[in-house]
Amino acid sequence: MTTGFAAIPDAADYLLRNARVPACLIDAATVASDADGFALTDIAVTGGRLASLLPAGTDSLPDGGAVLDLDRGIVLPRLVDVHTHLDKGHIWPRQPNPDGTFAGALSAVGADREANWSAEDLRSRMAFGLRCAQAHGTAAIRTHLDSIGAQIGISWPVFAEMRAEWRGRIALQATPLFGVELVADAAHMAVIVDAVTRHGDGLLGCVTYMIPELDAALDTLFSTAIAHGFDLDFHVDETNDPAARSLEHIADAALRHRFGGRILAGHCCSLALQAPQDEARIVAKVREAGIAVVSLPMCNMYLQDRSRGRTPRWRGVTALHELRAAGVPAMIASDNTRDPFYAYGDLDLVEVLREGTRILQLDHCESDWVRAITREPAAVMGLDGAGTLAPGGPADMILTRARSWTEFFARPQADRTVLVAGRAIDRTLPDYRDLDHLMSSRA
Repeated sequence: MTTGFAAIPDAADYLLRNARVPACLIDAATVASDADGFALTDIAVTGGRLASLLPAGTDSLPDGGAVLDLDRGIVLPRLVDVHTHLDKGHIWPRQPNPDGTFAGALSAVGADREANWSAEDLRSRMAFGLRCAQAHGTAAIRTHLDSIGAQIGISWPVFAEMRAEWRGRIALQATPLFGVELVADAAHMAVIVDAVTRHGDGLLGCVTYMIPELDAALDTLFSTAIAHGFDLDFHVDETNDPAARSLEHIADAALRHRFGGRILAGHCCSLALQAPQDEARIVAKVREAGIAVVSLPMCNMYLQDRSRGRTPRWRGVTALHELRAAGVPAMIASDNTRDPFYAYGDLDLVEVLREGTRILQLDHCESDWVRAITREPAAVMGLDGAGTLAPGGPADMILTRARSWTEFFARPQADRTVLVAGRAIDRTLPDYRDLDHLMSSRA
């Protein structure tokens, strides 16, 4: 079999034989997994939906359908990216990070936002990022939107336009991003609530760090979320300072308010640097509070513990294994792409899983970490049926030639095939030159 969209049968009904699918991603009682966690499966597609997923060799060919033998190639559902920054994406050529540090990133992004983030600029860069994500096989994205001052009135309407334009291709959600100290500003919070209500998806959040007013700010955020029926999404403790424990304060606030909505905490880098007894206490509270955690392995490895002329001593990621062992939903995501917070990246979750496996050592343990870019983020985003393959569900899949995880991770799977509603899409990536007209301005 050759790969590429031309290899998919040009028919409404067809059968994909001998697909190796992670059993943890199949919602069907008719398949069993092997020692590596895969189920050898025949997948019948009818009218753009999954008619059946049956053990390989079962006679499940739709009447008059065509057959494609995948030769035990790994098949995944389209993927779910729960933590991104579409509004920052691809500004590196005009505003690079001067030294690769977190402080350098903050300064550079702030300058670029002030000088360049018009509606046209945002729309062009966000569309470019979404074209990349679609080509790589992403089904859903949650983006943080810098929500400070006049930028709120620019970014949120543009996001709403993009969500409508991309409906049916990529499901989009947005959550506000601003420093926790601004929660005390009632006027700012009123504008945020209005933006989320008019243009958003019922999500509220901010960046948390250890300020004296942290608990009061969290009480305001939780009370606001409860009053409006919002879920919460935080940037948390993105530092190598063990004294940064705002994750514990968020868990305490969630328990204090008996919060019943979804909570996602991103980064949580300093959790990995706590003394064992402190880490265990915080993880237990996070589990009790119902908080999910997303690690951003590529971006945090780029930023954390960076000092000119000194080799970094740690990987910058959170205690993801310990969180998962305690029953906390644990996932990974893309984060930034070609901006001062991360100079690289392409919203490719296959790359994120491959690099996350190496950085976080997700191998030689449970075989179902692929849930971290499928089922787990889909649940946090409230996307029923996303990140799984189930009879009756959409025939949205990624087909690869890799037959095992070692083959899958050894190469970038650049020849993968992406199906949307049973049809292979054109995976041609946009040319960076498409953004050249935006790069002449520089703060």
